[in-house]
Amino acid sequence: TAARRLAPAALPRRAGPISTQRAVQSEAAAGRKAPSPPATVGAVHLEVETPALLVELDALEANMAALAKNMEAFPDIKIRPHAKTHKSKDVAMLQMKQPQTVGVCCQKVSEAVALADSVGDVLLTNQIFSLNKARRLAALARRGCSVAAVMDSVQGAEMMAKAARMEGVRIGALVELNVGQDRCGVGSPAEVVALARFIEEQPELQFRGLHAYLGTAQHIRDYSERAASASAAAKQVASARDALIEAGHQCEVVTGSGTGTYEVDAASGVYTEVQPGSYVFGDRDYAQNLDSESRPGTLFEQSLFVATTVISRSTASRRIVLDAGMKALSYDSGPPLVRGWQDACAQVECGGDEHTVLHVNSGTALPGLGDQVLLVPGHCDPTVNLHDHLMAVRDGVVEAVWPLARGPGF
Repeated sequence: TAARRLAPAALPRRAGPISTQRAVQSEAAAGRKAPSPPATVGAVHLEVETPALLVELDALEANMAALAKNMEAFPDIKIRPHAKTHKSKDVAMLQMKQPQTVGVCCQKVSEAVALADSVGDVLLTNQIFSLNKARRLAALARRGCSVAAVMDSVQGAEMMAKAARMEGVRIGALVELNVGQDRCGVGSPAEVVALARFIEEQPELQFRGLHAYLGTAQHIRDYSERAASASAAAKQVASARDALIEAGHQCEVVTGSGTGTYEVDAASGVYTEVQPGSYVFGDRDYAQNLDSESRPGTLFEQSLFVATTVISRSTASRRIVLDAGMKALSYDSGPPLVRGWQDACAQVECGGDEHTVLHVNSGTALPGLGDQVLLVPGHCDPTVNLHDHLMAVRDGVVEAVWPLARGPGF
């Protein structure tokens, strides 16, 4: 059955380290080929093979423009978008064209390797404890990329210094401060100063400042509560910054924040950079955040969707089965939404690895077999990580096909 339009739910370098070379060679020897994209440029997106990841370019560009407009109120604060959201050099290059943008963040070395040549300035915002990974990161500096990494231990700093020495480069180093995430980071201003002192003793490392991220604050629904949480974290960062200065260390950079708190953090007088990531795509979870006037999800548009196809239909039970499950959608922040449907239109549930099930309420038209249905993911970052390509769509036509640096990260 040919896909038909539904309204409103459906729509028309230099060689790396030896181990990296071996991995590439072994993959080629195994006869593996890069996966084919679900569509080609010029295709009508209703003809895209599903499940497929789509981004609507008009909305994507509007989101970048909206962030730039909001940040005009903070002309001295730089923007360093977090690329863990999109994992795409093409999206990163669009972000780099925006005012006040100085580079990107990456959470995995593999992301940094994929984006380095396109953006020229990468901050790794995660701890790594592998000399091979550290060397791959440091080697990016030999390709003309400005490279920095966060660290929270003497051992981690020693490893990064060794890697930089082996690659013949010098890279930036920031101390990560735990401000309530209780994941990585040192726990006090005294520890910050001690680690900064050690970093400055390493000729291969250049101490740049502080990294502090409070992920738990990003998804607090009430604006006042979210702002209060971010402000409390900023006070901790300020104490650490002041301790560094009092000890005679320069603190050039204070970086952190996210889509949920970037305005509060930019206004704090503490951060020099903010790191929003999910704003480019949006998801069901972020759409539930309230703004300062208690309105949900008003600033950024939903640009990211997973295209699915109806493969089974029961009129009697009003059950629709789609061809996308946990291999195409992340359910960690709840099930997806059907684009254009209110929550009351259907109960959406995970049907396993390859299926999503819609229990459609009376009063809502049942999609037909073969129809394409667009889903809004519950959490954009891990959903993107399940796909090899991103279909960039404008006016219902695939304008570009963007490869993604996805995977568990190495």
